[in-house]
Amino acid sequence: MTKEEATFRSADMTYVQLYIPLDISREVVCLLGNLGTIMFRDLNTELSAFQRGYVNQIRKFDELERLILNMDSVVQKFSKETWKYTVHSDVDNATQHPSLSFLISTMQTHTVDTISDLASEITDFEARVRQLHDSLNHLHQRLDLLMEHRHTAFECHRYLEVNPGLSGRVNRGQQERELNADDFQMDFGEISDNLSDAFSFDDEGEDVHGPTVAASRPDPGAIDLEEGFRHRTTIIGSINRAKVETLNKILFRILRGNLFFHNIPISEHLLENGLPVEKDCFIVFTHGEVLLKKVRKVVESLNGKIFPTNEGRSTIQSLNSQITDLQQICQTTEQTLYTELLIVADQMPMWKAVSRREKLLYAALNLFREESQGLVAEGWIPTSEIVPVSNALKNYSENTGSQNSAVVSVIKTNKKPPTFHRTNKFTQSFQAIVDAYGIATYKEVNPGLATIVTFPFMFAIMFGDAGHGAILFMIALYLVLNERTLATAQNGEIFDMAFSGRYVILLMGFFSIYTGLLYNDIFSLSMTFFKSGWKWPSDFKAGDSIEGVKSGVYPFGLDSAWHGTENNLIFTNSYKMKLSILMGFTHMTYSLMFSLVNYRFFNSRVDIIGNFLPGLVFMQSIFGYLSWAIIYKWSKDWIKDEKVAPGLLNMLINMFLAPGVVEEPLFRGQAFLQVFFLLAALVCVPWLLLYKPLKLRAQNKNAKFHGYESVHAQTVTESILESQANAGEELVVTDYHDDPSASFDFGDVMIHQVIHTIEFCLNCISHTASYLRLWALSLAHAQLSSVLWSMTIANAFSSESPGSPLAVTKVVILFGMWFVLTVCILVLMEGTSAMLHSLRLHWVEAMSKFFEGEGYPYEPFTFQNVDQLELSERLG
Repeated sequence: MTKEEATFRSADMTYVQLYIPLDISREVVCLLGNLGTIMFRDLNTELSAFQRGYVNQIRKFDELERLILNMDSVVQKFSKETWKYTVHSDVDNATQHPSLSFLISTMQTHTVDTISDLASEITDFEARVRQLHDSLNHLHQRLDLLMEHRHTAFECHRYLEVNPGLSGRVNRGQQERELNADDFQMDFGEISDNLSDAFSFDDEGEDVHGPTVAASRPDPGAIDLEEGFRHRTTIIGSINRAKVETLNKILFRILRGNLFFHNIPISEHLLENGLPVEKDCFIVFTHGEVLLKKVRKVVESLNGKIFPTNEGRSTIQSLNSQITDLQQICQTTEQTLYTELLIVADQMPMWKAVSRREKLLYAALNLFREESQGLVAEGWIPTSEIVPVSNALKNYSENTGSQNSAVVSVIKTNKKPPTFHRTNKFTQSFQAIVDAYGIATYKEVNPGLATIVTFPFMFAIMFGDAGHGAILFMIALYLVLNERTLATAQNGEIFDMAFSGRYVILLMGFFSIYTGLLYNDIFSLSMTFFKSGWKWPSDFKAGDSIEGVKSGVYPFGLDSAWHGTENNLIFTNSYKMKLSILMGFTHMTYSLMFSLVNYRFFNSRVDIIGNFLPGLVFMQSIFGYLSWAIIYKWSKDWIKDEKVAPGLLNMLINMFLAPGVVEEPLFRGQAFLQVFFLLAALVCVPWLLLYKPLKLRAQNKNAKFHGYESVHAQTVTESILESQANAGEELVVTDYHDDPSASFDFGDVMIHQVIHTIEFCLNCISHTASYLRLWALSLAHAQLSSVLWSMTIANAFSSESPGSPLAVTKVVILFGMWFVLTVCILVLMEGTSAMLHSLRLHWVEAMSKFFEGEGYPYEPFTFQNVDQLELSERLG
């Protein structure tokens, strides 16, 4: 059975019920997911998510997906830092990947045991990868700490060699005993005064390694730092360079100046938690275990590190040996981890697809109602897909040799079906324009079909420049010709929006070229393809105002002779303003005709008589008459008749304010005809207001009618019965009324009709005036293009010496400025503005005449989105 396009109306939908035995429930749902045709309904709305039968399986695959994401983060981390694992870079190779293609084509053959084995494999891989990764991180942390220790020990040892001692005197009594915190009673002001004289270096012992801050004790004496190392009165360590000054000040105040502090910058960048940091090593010398504990606490509070104070050279040699051994261990661990990650990277697409598919599968199973021996599922399916689905289930049972098989039953119901418009890559973007406003009610006329022509044409009327339209057309043509390559590339959200609407932009550019030829406008200049229909006088003086004489008719579009004339703006304003009224009237009239098509399809006679006919008469008697008057005024030669052309706006105003009075007649019998049209419009108001509610009330009282039933109630069609005959015993038709029809309420119908009458009558006026935006934006675009031309590239041709290098440079620079501003302002910004205005004309002015938009989209259960997502991730 061929699939219809289902563009003018939504596809026929059928409500089906499936009985699925428990032992093959997973395989059947997997088959249905590969077919992607059934939109399941939730039959367990009274149960929460945690009370459903397959919640444990979903949790299992949630955990499995978490493990996969953990491994993927490790793969991405190492792929960015040190290595690149191999993946296929084109669509054909990716779809030919053995594991992925096997998964896509034969997912229904994967049994529960196969999935369980795969889950165990993923768990084992994740445990090994996590263990190796944690071990490698721990080793790197140890290695970073040893490197930091070595740099600190080296700098401190080198400093001690350069500064073997410090001159000064200390009180012998203080040298002979260990100082405690109670011994320091010196005033802090005296410490600050003596800070500069705390320590003095010999000439050959001058510090050359970095900033040095020295603090003093009262009555200082000679101190040897090597002795401090041996007697454990010195602390060495490292700290972030930004915290060195803070550490120095805090220690000076806490120890009341009884210390020696020196910091040395470490030239190499050290690593901390995998990130490079700048650090300084420091030496702190003081007396007493109490003070040393205070120093350690301060250093630790500032996230500094303290290292052992052993002999300098022996410490460095020992550290070098440890670093060498640890680097070898890290290298071996990294190689082992890389080997595991290569396998993980190769299997990652399959693992992700399995996890997502299984979660989606069990989420669908949670929508089914559990019976004693099986599951019951209900949902919507396109009528044309009933036989293929039934045959697929039958073939599955025959091929697997299963004793049980799923049974499909067609159910007659008054539930509201979903809306499904089957589109292709060309019509999809136009359908998206309509769906962004609202989903069409089931079986009503789809505005997306007419939008294919009207949307780009309304845009072109406002854009109206052949040059700018050509730029837009070439951009869209590039996207169309390279759509296969660009479809798989990661280009950003804004580019993806433009790419998805490439066919819309293509038609927008094409129609803009057409309207630009009609306006005779290309980059604000005119084109002389044909001989002008106006002739200029040959005898005139400089400064005289001359007037063209008509000598013929220009074959296509505006005559090029109008370009540059003083009254060009007046003429084009009048022309485009009347053209916008005609386009608006035509657009709204054919939209109103769609409502007649809807009423005839739903057999709603009351809507045809009570809504369509009075609405049509009301619109035609006012704005149809105005549109006819515009065309009549254009077609009449007023100069030949020696009459002044009447103003149509004043004519329309006087038609309401002064019926029967015509100041400047347009034709014979105008006064009588205007009074007739005015009375017809007035009669349509009560007709539109009262007929439908009163008719429905009378029908409700009649014995033949037992209630007000929706016109969209679904019945069993002949195509369903034919499908049952073709499917044989596998397809059963039953009757199932679930949602009872609403009872008739005259008050609700009357209020709804009052609102509809007021909206329609007022909107006929406001919507017609809204189409004047076609004129306004076209005028604004033309004037902005003219100003941009005259202020940029036009100045390049005013040079007296056109062949000079300066003139050529001026032309190149001004041309580049003009082209960039043209693309950015006139094509992109003005194009976006015109597109939004065209969107509003379709959503409000046109679709309000017939579009209900009370449907909901058809969203079938399918694995296709999962496969496309996985394929795009693999190629990305």
